[in-house]
Amino acid sequence: MTSPFIITDKLQYAYPKSKDHPALKHIDLEIKSDEYLLMCGASGSGKSTLCRTFNGLIPHFYEGDFRGLVLVAGESTIEQSVAELSVKVGMVFQNAEAQLFNRTVELELAFGLESLGLPSENIKKRIAETAEMMGIEDLLPRNPHELSTGEQQLVSIVAVLAINPQIVILDEPYSNLDHVNVRRVRAALNMIHMQRKGVVVCEHRLPLTVSEAQRMVALQEGRIVLNGSPGEVLLRDVEEFGLESPLSARIGRQLELPNLPLDVRTLKKDTPSVVYPTEFKPDLFQPVSTDLPPVLEVENVALALGDTAILHEISFTLRQGECLAVVGANGAGKTTLLKHLNGLIRPSRGKVRVMGLDISSSKVSDLARYVGVAFQNPDNQFFKLTVWDEISVGPKVLGRYDESWLQELVTLFGLRHLLNRSPYRLSGGEKKRVAFAAALACRPKILALDEPTAGQDLNFRRSLGEVFAHLREVGQAIFVVTHDLAFAEQYAHRWLLMSKGQIIAEGQPWQVMANQNAMRQANLEPTDAFLIYSGIPERDGVLKSITDCQ
Repeated sequence: MTSPFIITDKLQYAYPKSKDHPALKHIDLEIKSDEYLLMCGASGSGKSTLCRTFNGLIPHFYEGDFRGLVLVAGESTIEQSVAELSVKVGMVFQNAEAQLFNRTVELELAFGLESLGLPSENIKKRIAETAEMMGIEDLLPRNPHELSTGEQQLVSIVAVLAINPQIVILDEPYSNLDHVNVRRVRAALNMIHMQRKGVVVCEHRLPLTVSEAQRMVALQEGRIVLNGSPGEVLLRDVEEFGLESPLSARIGRQLELPNLPLDVRTLKKDTPSVVYPTEFKPDLFQPVSTDLPPVLEVENVALALGDTAILHEISFTLRQGECLAVVGANGAGKTTLLKHLNGLIRPSRGKVRVMGLDISSSKVSDLARYVGVAFQNPDNQFFKLTVWDEISVGPKVLGRYDESWLQELVTLFGLRHLLNRSPYRLSGGEKKRVAFAAALACRPKILALDEPTAGQDLNFRRSLGEVFAHLREVGQAIFVVTHDLAFAEQYAHRWLLMSKGQIIAEGQPWQVMANQNAMRQANLEPTDAFLIYSGIPERDGVLKSITDCQ
């Protein structure tokens, strides 16, 4: 048996301004050098904090009250520097952009290797091998800060893998990735594990990890509450810990199957003639009436930057009270399309009309009255010192201040206890809620959200779904860009499927997913619910593509 590589003994830690509320409480844990571990839990449960103790960021970088013991390779992390620990325990953080600081991707990958003092030939060879493994060779000459969020995520992962640590820790690695890149990362992690390396993945989206992980550890309020194999842990209802079991496991538990299926392929193989319980089937919305007035009209929009075509002949309408989801792979043009709504980008050709206003002749400040936008990384939008100031500044500047509406938003998004806090010092989920409230503060006709569920737990997703329901009831139009097809399946009336700057399919979620040619062209895979309940047979290896990295 492999001996433990990381050991924590009675570990307790509190951040400097939270001495009375420890983030970690008496953590006893052992991680083997060749183990594949899934660490999960709701937002704020302590996952990221615990991982920071493994590579010495706590206590060397983060101050606070650190008690107990953390051993890496038999030596206390207190006695090892962060640089020494980085070659033993490599970590990819949740915010990939914060890890990137070189002029090109190639220099980014070389930086850590040069710090190890490796010969230049070895550095070149390792960069080439790791880039090829993750399929990012074409990104090597590019500036990492000009990449999409998903591409930045891939680069930050490759930069850590290139160093070749004994254990790799990844914090929410799939949050900004499309299905193709998720498969790339999963395949790479499996390859690393097969080389007798350790892998620790912190992830809310259990279906992406449970079938590969050997062990699950769940945290709640800084304590380990679950510890065992995925098949053992998921035999119980884990929702009380802010986790959502894979749909296949929930159905398997309901059917009392002897071996819990952790993915759709296993479920269907084990139950070829079973009628599945319908209680897990999502409720799908009917299309909104075409009699409702349009709030957004996009006609034959094209965009080119220099000689490069970005968008091609985009046309659609968004109506009052409708939730429209734009789905597609990284780099499909989804965020670029969203930026047309408030005039941040103007089309090279075609028309975008918001409440009848042509954006080409409208100021961004005028469009802000009608379109509220929350981008993928809230930190890039914040500029005030308190949450209340962040929410109220827009209405004050635009002359649309309504105290009662702002108070309603504060209640709707659960921000009352955060109003005097700095928005920069909140958790990821809290930052998202502040950004959404700020986007709605001027009572816009359209709420436009970019990847609103990225990196968020079950509780946040459900809360956001309830907010969407409330907004639809009052006639709010919602335009959401997302990789989270399960969320879009539940809460969107209609999908636009994009690939290479074009809309290649449009309709209700299951209509789009039934178009296998379009889904394949867009490099997307249907949701588990669609595969289980749609009644459409899996032709041409649809299920196989989901599991080809296992």
